[in-house]
Amino acid sequence: MTSKKVRVLVGSPIYQKPHILQKFLLSLKRLDAAGKELAYFFIDDNEDERSSKMLEDFSQEQNNVKLLASNQSDVYVCNGTTHYWNENLVWKVADFKNMIIEHAIKEQYDYLFLIDSDLLLYPQTVNQLISANKDITSNIFWTKWQPDAEERPQVWLYDEYTQWEISRNQALTDSEINTRYQSFIRQMRTPGVHKVGGLGACTLISQRALKAGVNFNRIENLSFWGEDRHFCIRAAALGISMYVDTHLPAYHIYRDSDLEGAMEFLDRTDMGEGSEASRPKITLSMVMKNESERYLRKVLEEIRDYIDEAVIIDDGSTDNSAEVCLEVLNGIPVRMIRNDISKFSNEIELRKMQWTETVKSNPEWILNLDADEVFENRFKEEVRQLISDQEVDVYCFRLYDFWNETHYREDEHWYAHQYYRPFLVRYREGFECKWNDRPQHCGRFAENVFELPHKLSDIRLKHLGWVKKEDRMAKFKRYRELDPDGTYGSTEQYQSILDENPNLVRFEE
Repeated sequence: MTSKKVRVLVGSPIYQKPHILQKFLLSLKRLDAAGKELAYFFIDDNEDERSSKMLEDFSQEQNNVKLLASNQSDVYVCNGTTHYWNENLVWKVADFKNMIIEHAIKEQYDYLFLIDSDLLLYPQTVNQLISANKDITSNIFWTKWQPDAEERPQVWLYDEYTQWEISRNQALTDSEINTRYQSFIRQMRTPGVHKVGGLGACTLISQRALKAGVNFNRIENLSFWGEDRHFCIRAAALGISMYVDTHLPAYHIYRDSDLEGAMEFLDRTDMGEGSEASRPKITLSMVMKNESERYLRKVLEEIRDYIDEAVIIDDGSTDNSAEVCLEVLNGIPVRMIRNDISKFSNEIELRKMQWTETVKSNPEWILNLDADEVFENRFKEEVRQLISDQEVDVYCFRLYDFWNETHYREDEHWYAHQYYRPFLVRYREGFECKWNDRPQHCGRFAENVFELPHKLSDIRLKHLGWVKKEDRMAKFKRYRELDPDGTYGSTEQYQSILDENPNLVRFEE
């Protein structure tokens, strides 16, 4: 059964220079529309006929474009230093945005994506914002509001533009303010989804929030400047939290001097045929807990060379494993799901959760690895060739249990490397999963995954989780606790973990 496509309306009131608008429209054309129905609503407020012509051409080239002429004329000043807005301009734009909101509600779109016409996006931006699963989420971008100023994000925590934590009636010294401001900036530089108090210019709004009454109407007893402040205060009053997604920063063409960087951004994020970005997407799916002092960093440093995004379940970590993931995978979209209490005692519940959360990212290929598993070097060279084979949906590999840095174990109890297991699976929409509902050793994928076309690969996977004696002891105790009678595994194998002189074989790359 095919899932219903998510319907997204991209909306923008547009008064823009032609050379900037051209890049904005190109950026929109590159948006990944897989699994979605994208539509557009532009309000043409341009004075330059060339810009209006560009919008008309876009409406002819793309499907589902609504183009409305504003028939209004106002003076808007933009120079090499900054932009100048007067009150009439602010509330004119607010009215335009409200018109777009009304259209989104009337046509029952699942999401409205409001974006300013001087922003450039990663092709995966809408996917990433939807995957955050929030009612109001802005995609971050950075701007030098003055040519000699430092870059600042378009989101804030309190009031008009306060970008540091502060309690009511709390007096802070300049030093304390600076420390808290720098902490906020570091957070905004860290890939993730972070709660904020204000946002704008590049915002995904859910149907639920739209129907709840968010809009850009002026709040009469509020003197804050700018329609976005009034939108955000109204949203908060309605009980709707706001978030910023920092995985894929948009590029802001705030002044003409930013155009050189705009071309570099478009080239770097190109998804044209033959480009790296146009290849099938590989989504890392991982469950981990308290891995920061083990192999997590080593594994992710290897993996980041060939994955396009990651969905990671932090299953109750009490260390900084999540932060290590975000640090090492900086620049790669990461969706982090945190379990306050570990679900590993009932592994099947955890694996089903892992699958459900991974599917939310609209994956193409799912690579399911643990935080102590790494492929031999060949994999990064050959994986793109593997996933380009249209006849194969599942790749199986042999897993080698390493007992030290160079040798794997092989005896009557340890022979996992003699069998092929699925680790790389093409996501097929409509495939009905049938799970092995055992609480332990249930498998990472549904047990009917082999109903899909599959193939064995001779590339090998190294399991480092047994290398250190302290790790072996921890696993021994865990298995004794979770499966004392060997109901789901082998008590003989569990006991053999303690062998002092197991048979080890050197692993040759």
